[in-house]
Order: sequence, then C-alpha cells, then structure tokens
Amino acid sequence: MSDAVTPRDQATREERQHDDIAALAKGGRTNLFGFFLRLAARIPFLFIAGRAAAYGPAALGRFASALVLIELTSMLCTMGEKRGLAQRLSETEGQVHPANVIADGMVLAVITSFSAAAFFWFVPVLLFPGGHYTWIDRLMVLALPAMTMTEIWLAALAYRLRVTPTVWSRAIVEPWTISIMAGAMIWVAPESGLSIAYIASIYAAALTAFIPFFREYGVPRGWRPRPRGMRKLAWHSLPIALADAIEWGTRRVDIFLLGFLAPPAAVGIYYAAQQVASLPQKLKTSFEPVLGPVITRNLKERDYGAIAKQVCQVGFWITASQAGIALALGIPGEGVMGLVGREFVAGTGALAFLLAAEVVAATAVVSEAALVYVARVQNLVVSVATIVLQAGLTLGGILLMQRLGYNSLYQAAAAAVALMVSLGLASIVKSIMLSRILGQPINNWRWALIWAAVPAVVIGYLTKQFLPEWAALSLGIPAILGSYFLVIWKKAFGPEDRRLFQKAKPA
Repeated sequence: MSDAVTPRDQATREERQHDDIAALAKGGRTNLFGFFLRLAARIPFLFIAGRAAAYGPAALGRFASALVLIELTSMLCTMGEKRGLAQRLSETEGQVHPANVIADGMVLAVITSFSAAAFFWFVPVLLFPGGHYTWIDRLMVLALPAMTMTEIWLAALAYRLRVTPTVWSRAIVEPWTISIMAGAMIWVAPESGLSIAYIASIYAAALTAFIPFFREYGVPRGWRPRPRGMRKLAWHSLPIALADAIEWGTRRVDIFLLGFLAPPAAVGIYYAAQQVASLPQKLKTSFEPVLGPVITRNLKERDYGAIAKQVCQVGFWITASQAGIALALGIPGEGVMGLVGREFVAGTGALAFLLAAEVVAATAVVSEAALVYVARVQNLVVSVATIVLQAGLTLGGILLMQRLGYNSLYQAAAAAVALMVSLGLASIVKSIMLSRILGQPINNWRWALIWAAVPAVVIGYLTKQFLPEWAALSLGIPAILGSYFLVIWKKAFGPEDRRLFQKAKPA
C-alpha cells in the first residue's frame, strides 16, 4: 500500500487543523474572560488580608507558607491526571466507558491525598515553620482531597472541550468565596480566618466542578478497583505528576525558602506580589485543558507539523497577552501593591521581576504541553534541573543580600530574579528539545511585541508622572492595555491569530 497523501486527505487534514485552532481559540477566549473575573475577585482578598487589623503581612505570610506545601502535595496526588487523563481517554476511546477510565485515577488520587492529609495533620510543623498555628489552621489539610479531585474533574471536562466549568470553579466561585469568607471571619474567628476562608473556597470550587462532571460522564459501568492496574497507572503517570508538581513548584519554592530565612511580614509582602504576578500565569493554564486533547489526537495520527503549529500559535497568544498585562500591572506597580496595603508597596521590585518571569516562561509551558506526551522522562529531567537551579539561585541570592546587609525585601527581590532566570533558561531548553523531536521549528517570538510595548511604556510613564495614583490605576491601566493590544492587532496578528477573538461554528 502507498503512504502517499492524497489531495483529499490533505484537505481533510488542513480542515482538521483549522478546527483545532478554532477549538484552542474558543477555550482560550472563554478562559481569558475568566482571567478578568479572577482578577476582580482576587484583589478584594488581598485587600482584606493586607489591610484588616486581624490579619496583615505576618498573618498572610504564615498562611502562604502552609498554602505552598498543601498545593504542591495536591499536584503530586493528582498522579499526573491533570494532563495524562487526556491521553488515556484518547487511547481507550470506544473501548472502555470513559467514567471507568476516570474512576481508576480518582481512586488512586483519593488514597494518596487522604494519606498526605493525615501525615500533615500529625506533623503540622512542616506547614507552619514558625510554630504559630491553631487547631483550626491544621484543618487546612482537609483541602487536599477536594483540591486533588477538582483537578481531575476539570481535566475530564476539558477533554470534551468543556472549559466553562473551569471558569466558574477557578475564576468565580473559588476566589470570591475566599474573599467573602475572609471578610466574614474577621468578626468570627480572626486568628484563623484565612485558613477557614481557604478551606471553604476549595470545597465550593470542588462542588462547582463535580456537578457538570457528573452530568457529563455519569457513574462507572461494571467497574471495580484493580490494584495491579492502579500500580501500573501510578508508575506510568509518575513522570507527568512530577513534571506538573515541579512546574507548579517553581512558583512556590521561593516562598518556601523565604519562609525559613525571612520574617513572616516579608513572606506576606512577597506572597501578595506573587498573587498579583500570577494573574497573567492563569492565561497559560487557560489553554492547557484544550491544548492537551488536541495534541494527543494529533500524536495518535503522527501529525507533528500540526502539533508544532498549535504550540507556536498558543505560545504567541500567551506571550502577547502576558506581556501586555505585565506592562499594565508593572508600570504602576507601586499603586497596584498599595491597594493591598501601605506596607506592601515595598514589594514593587519583586512584582516587576515576577511579572517578567511569567512572560519568559510562556515558551516552556506550551513546549511542555507536548513534551509530557512525546518525551516525558527527558522533560522531567529538565524540569528537575530547572527547580534545582532556581532553588540554588534563590538561596544564594537571599544569603548574598543578608551578607551585604540588605533587608528582607531585597532578599525577596533576589528570589524573584532567580525565578525569572531559571524559567527563561527552561524555555530555551524545552523549545529546542521539542523542535528536535517534532522536526519542526518552535518559536513564539515576534518583533511586533517590541513595537507594541513602546507606546504602552510611554503612556504608562506619562500617567504615572502627571496623574494622581487613583487616576493612574483606573485610567492608566486601561490606556496601557488599549495601546498595546491595538498595535498587536494591527502589526502582529494574522488570520489564524484573530480566531482568538472570533466566534466559530463548532467542529
């Protein structure tokens, strides 16, 4: 039989590629809307946690230290199902009931998450290095099972290109619940108010994810636990689980080290800066749920050219969006941090480096979206090297600042620089690795990004110099974003790029 591609096959392939880009655009567009909702909801929480007399920087720092380990553990407990589930559903499509495939991963995740929760309950000093906590604070471990299951349920929904539940769960219910509960707990249980608010937000988000998941997949049919199969699944999923945890951990190892080397107030200020800087990071995760199923289907058909095209396309969308948001939040950074509280303005330097880190990390994230399927072990090695490098640079930077006599806020800025450098190197290495495997160039950089940044910087500088702070924020940020994206639309966006903002008929 001939392996030649007929004109009809080529036309079908091109049509499918257009449908894939349309699906990616739809998912990204939905989650882009969710990003702005999350932004609107996250600011009240930071405002309450930073300004309320019951909380403040020190309480926020203790909360952040515990949060780091809980969320990192949750990522490990998903056993790679956040991205590996798409591949398993794709491989068993038409052979096994989808609910049965998901149930295997869910049981494994339940066992690991409850075991981890029990461990941290009996060894709370790992969550609270300073030793200051209440019995209610220890209950934060109850968030582990709910958080782990939420990731799996949302991943299963994303496989069928249903991303709206992700927006509801992650961008509306979770951030607004934690903001409202943090405000209410000021008068009920101020000493543990942040912990209670966090637990409530995680379970509210879990319920919001479970309802559409159950409607979509129903209950397993003829399923029973298979210990041997689950051990095999755990071993097979381990590289993806570790890569997920490490990718997430690069955004938290700095807080972890600061928690041991810096006072709680400095950790709280750095955490607030990181929360603002992590808002653009949600744009990357906006495309991940849809990008995974698209890549796994093309891998099944060995269409490497389509994968490279989709990675570059999504990579540019993310880079362009994050760069604009970084400029809008970074130029008036003092005012943005001042919204949280006057003491937090000192974290402006750390905020600038953290925003830059999210921009340079975009290439690594989209490259990893494909590498976890085509080179999971090699990708894991690079991820481990990245976080080891970051930890070394962070530790070295903090100790150097201490030796030179600089205060803890300079130490926090050094941690942000370490993150930026390590993520930038990871982007270079992972894009080269994926390019060699696919035999296609991987590059999401376009020079029009520079041209778009010029008027944005000028407008930001003028508004900061000549307008009062409230006007620089309320008028300056929209002006910066407007000028930036106008140039991007005119000079950088082609027909495929503009699909991001155009509604298309479902494939």
